[in-house]
Amino acid sequence: MRKGLFSKLVFTFTVIIAISFVMTAAFLSYWFESYYFDQRKSQLETEAQLIGPTAIQYLQGNVSIDRINEILTYVGNYSSADIWLTDSYGYVYAVSDSGHKNLIGTQILTKELEELRIGHTVEKKGVFGNMFKIPVHTFEIPIYSRGIFNGAIMMHTSIDELRGALKKVYEIIWISAVFAIIVSCIVIYYISQRIIIRPLAKINYVADKISKGEVEKRVSIKSKDEIGTLAKSFNSMADSLEEVEKNRREFISNVSHEIRSPITSIKGFIGGILDGVIPKEKENYYLSVAYEEIQRLTRLVNDLLDLSAIEAGQFKLRIEEIDINEIIRICVIKFETKIKEKKLKVDVLMHEDRLYVAADRDRLTQVVTNLIDNAIKYGAEEGNVRICTRSKGDKALISVFNDGPCIPKEDLKHIWNRFYKADKSRTSKMSTGLGLSIVRSILTQLGEDIWIENKENQGVTFTFTLKKV
Repeated sequence: MRKGLFSKLVFTFTVIIAISFVMTAAFLSYWFESYYFDQRKSQLETEAQLIGPTAIQYLQGNVSIDRINEILTYVGNYSSADIWLTDSYGYVYAVSDSGHKNLIGTQILTKELEELRIGHTVEKKGVFGNMFKIPVHTFEIPIYSRGIFNGAIMMHTSIDELRGALKKVYEIIWISAVFAIIVSCIVIYYISQRIIIRPLAKINYVADKISKGEVEKRVSIKSKDEIGTLAKSFNSMADSLEEVEKNRREFISNVSHEIRSPITSIKGFIGGILDGVIPKEKENYYLSVAYEEIQRLTRLVNDLLDLSAIEAGQFKLRIEEIDINEIIRICVIKFETKIKEKKLKVDVLMHEDRLYVAADRDRLTQVVTNLIDNAIKYGAEEGNVRICTRSKGDKALISVFNDGPCIPKEDLKHIWNRFYKADKSRTSKMSTGLGLSIVRSILTQLGEDIWIENKENQGVTFTFTLKKV
């Protein structure tokens, strides 16, 4: 888990956060540089307002050159700029730095004059001719007197000097971004561990235990998010698996018991005959008993095979139009001997002479046979068995009643389980305990339903549905 999902989560979130912070830092750096240069322009424009009137007075002969040089030097030192004054033709007539006195009388401005004459400021970055050895930021501001263009103020500032002031800000921005990325990674690490990785690790641990047979293990996660929902679903699945495992063990135990009993009897009877313990005159009797046990064992194996095949969906149903009343008549005739032995009164009530349904003939015969056999087995001696068929909408309802004892309420929900017998006092020789399971499985495969009703006085009714045609 740590090398898989956890690593992917941390890596993905780290990349996303790193990209976000890098983009934010880059944007802030660009924005702050633009903002700084805008502020610089505002500062230079303000200072140009101090120089402009003096320059006009100088051009009018009211101020000496020393005075204007003094002002240029003061403003240039204050703003860290190299300031030049040009006349309306672009010739330099005053500079703030004495190192550039050789430019006095030289025409510097040519192309920019058109822009300046119409009142536009000019901004440039780069090497300014051969006057500066390093890139400079040049800002040119026109000078007007009574609406007449009288020249321009040129202010040069070293780009390196300007960016030197920005360098500290850049450092703060990028250090903050790196620090934020590191803190975010740490937070992501612990949050991922707490809300995702650890719960999934718990689920994985319990799943591993369940796969090794410890089906009673459960996940203890109380969160209300998707992980909590997953844990609840996992526990629900584990409950189902535990129930399946319990049923499997009970099934194996019941099968073992059901098979062991007849095998033990057969072994004892045949062993007694071979050892001479059983007298010769009784050998046929005990062989007949052993034969009955073999027959019961055969029925048990056949029922198990049928139930397994039905539940696995291996029985391919051949749906056809069948007269359910005819199936019932045939099945009742098959049980004539057992009915006479228990002296039962069997009533067959059919609302219609023929009632056609859509079903598989063999499987439907098996359903009716098992239900009638069940009614005969558990019906009272000299009691009543009643079989009814009737129509209700697009369904045919078939009910089989016997007046035997009612099934206790606590046994009703288990009556369809394999090998379950509500009457524990009856011997296992009466039934394999699989008949009702087979009945329900067949009807479920047909898409139909079956239910049980206890009568008020005495008796039990099994009712199932079939689709009419």
